[in-house]
Amino acid sequence: MTASHSDSLVVLFGATAGAYGAKLGSDERELILLVWQVVDLHSKKVGTLHKSLVKADNLDLSDQCREVSGLTPEGLGKAEPLDRVLQQFSQLVSSDLKVLGRSSYTLCSDGQLLIRQVLHPETSKKNFLLSDCFYTFYDLRKEFHTCYPSSASVKDQTIKTMAEYLGLATDEAEEDFGVWQVKTMVAIIFSMLSEDHVFTEPETVKYKYETGPCSKSETVDSETVIRARGLPWQSSDQDIARFFKGLNIAKGGVALCLNSQGRRNGEALVRFVNSEQRDLALERHKHHMGSRYIEVYKATGEEFLKIAGGTSNEVAQFLSKENQVIIRMRGLPFTATQEDVLGFLGPECPVTGGKEGLLFVKYPDGRPTGDAFVLFSCEEYAQNALKKHKEILGKRYIELFRSTAAEVQQVLNRYMSTPLIPTLPTPIIPVIPPPYTIATGSIRDCVRLRGLPYTAGIDDILEFMGDATGDIKPHGVHMVLNQQGRPSGDAFIQMKSADKAFMVAQKCHKKMMKDRYVEVFQCSGEEMNFVLMGGTLNRSGLSPPPCKLPCLSPPAYAAFQTAAVIPAEAAALYQPQALLPTTRTPQASAAAPPAVTYYPAQAAQLYMNYTAYYPSPPVSPTTVGYIAAPPGAVAAAASATHTPILPQPGALVRMQGLPYNTGMKEILSFFQGYQLQADSILMLYNFSGQPSGEALVTFPSLDLAKKAVAERNGQLLGSRCVQLYLV
Repeated sequence: MTASHSDSLVVLFGATAGAYGAKLGSDERELILLVWQVVDLHSKKVGTLHKSLVKADNLDLSDQCREVSGLTPEGLGKAEPLDRVLQQFSQLVSSDLKVLGRSSYTLCSDGQLLIRQVLHPETSKKNFLLSDCFYTFYDLRKEFHTCYPSSASVKDQTIKTMAEYLGLATDEAEEDFGVWQVKTMVAIIFSMLSEDHVFTEPETVKYKYETGPCSKSETVDSETVIRARGLPWQSSDQDIARFFKGLNIAKGGVALCLNSQGRRNGEALVRFVNSEQRDLALERHKHHMGSRYIEVYKATGEEFLKIAGGTSNEVAQFLSKENQVIIRMRGLPFTATQEDVLGFLGPECPVTGGKEGLLFVKYPDGRPTGDAFVLFSCEEYAQNALKKHKEILGKRYIELFRSTAAEVQQVLNRYMSTPLIPTLPTPIIPVIPPPYTIATGSIRDCVRLRGLPYTAGIDDILEFMGDATGDIKPHGVHMVLNQQGRPSGDAFIQMKSADKAFMVAQKCHKKMMKDRYVEVFQCSGEEMNFVLMGGTLNRSGLSPPPCKLPCLSPPAYAAFQTAAVIPAEAAALYQPQALLPTTRTPQASAAAPPAVTYYPAQAAQLYMNYTAYYPSPPVSPTTVGYIAAPPGAVAAAASATHTPILPQPGALVRMQGLPYNTGMKEILSFFQGYQLQADSILMLYNFSGQPSGEALVTFPSLDLAKKAVAERNGQLLGSRCVQLYLV
């Protein structure tokens, strides 16, 4: 109900089983108490004061709650659950209004927290709707400061300080917890009415998140933006809006972040309508979305525009139709037309505007990427479309996901801004010993596996190959990683002969691995390197990497053919032994061939793949090395020799989120009591030679490593929360 139609206030006070006061709702604890009273703004009469206990699912009360409220789990165990209490609230308020001869009301609470940070998030998680009255309310602290400008600032106000300012009695011990607060709030309201104060500008809570486009020319206040991290990969903008239920997100203010492969990376930037809402959002750090806790940090307007902002007129026109549900299609045949997509979706999920509701994503030279976005006018049509997830169009299965306006902008920006001819960065230290470089040539003695589950490892591939495992060359299994160091779903395998490769391709093509079928193609070493450069390989032959210069052919990429660089992420995921301290001998150094300069795979931007090299049994994985060093070490590496890194016993833990000025001393202090030495720590650097905020730590035993992860994960180092992962 709006203020202009309200002739009464319902003064509302509540408490949770956890934090009290300024931290109310910050710990996700449930509501356990509601106290309220109706106030007639015209006659200055009041209704009956009501106090209702609420039975929480978790009756474990915090020490602060027990001390302040005097409530016990035994007493709360006899109360009604929240949905029943809210029904009683509506009935009793209506009854009191009738007695006072009034018909409308607006809630009035002590600050924002009870309604925005407790009631809305809790009812959303418990899947029941709040009545309309909870979407409009007066913040007594703001109203008080408006009426008495010389009083303390809004953020410093409490019920007690407002009462003291007016000279009202402030002995809380005289009344039950909650009763004194409501009575005092009513007395404060009467004092304000005597000063002719008028309640005219209520706070509002948005009913739903509004989608919409964002232009790069917009100005975004950095005090309104946060970064959410740890989101489930299938999260939509509506899921994120639900996580922040009770807070007002700006129109089109949810931007899902994508990795270099165009897939969601578990992060989102969220823009709120003002800094007050942003500050409340930060209090939801480590609140849960399902079973996962979500980290919430400050971000900048520049970061938001980089992800969500767009300049394309085509995209702006596509997104100009508001209140549409956006679905992303991935894996479309490159020959697919608008008619093919409309036919695939069928009459049960009509596309808004027909062909105008389709947007194909293309490279700068006009070639299709296999992605498209589709608009639907309602949730029902979108749900029907999502049921077609992994159905076949042509010879390919199509993936369908919920999407957002920001994701449309981001995907288009990423593909359209990709340089056609990348510039080579500074070379870095070689990580593959020269004897084990990938073979080249036209002999088709290799196979490519496409469509692997992202959880698949070397053991899964060897099991998938079955009897053919014995025909794999030493160091012949190559897992392709994306630029985040995560599996891309592709792998290459070098067989002992072309005949063996042919037999494997025939036998294993479209064979199932876990819940996915895997495509297997025969190819040559030359073709394998060509694909790693961003070209495509299928039964029809080769498609070159994106490039407008027709004179460029596969041999022109010779500079990259040794670009087998394992990034820090990949090394941490796949080669723990190789990251342990190196051991060199004079004899080994003398016998080793000179080092070769390698260019990082990141050089080719979106079109270049990373590769992690798995040796096949019986060769030891430790014959693959990784050297983490800034560019300052490049000159020394050019004249140095490279020898295999020998394994040491122990277990590896990966640290993420380190302050960039962290050194070994700080890490040793962080793990005090875990028997670590300085040479157990490996700091990781990015390609610019700057600290990456990550480190790898070798523990003396697996049990000690597990203990460290269990006890120290999420703890602060400096001002930052450090994440630990057992590698």
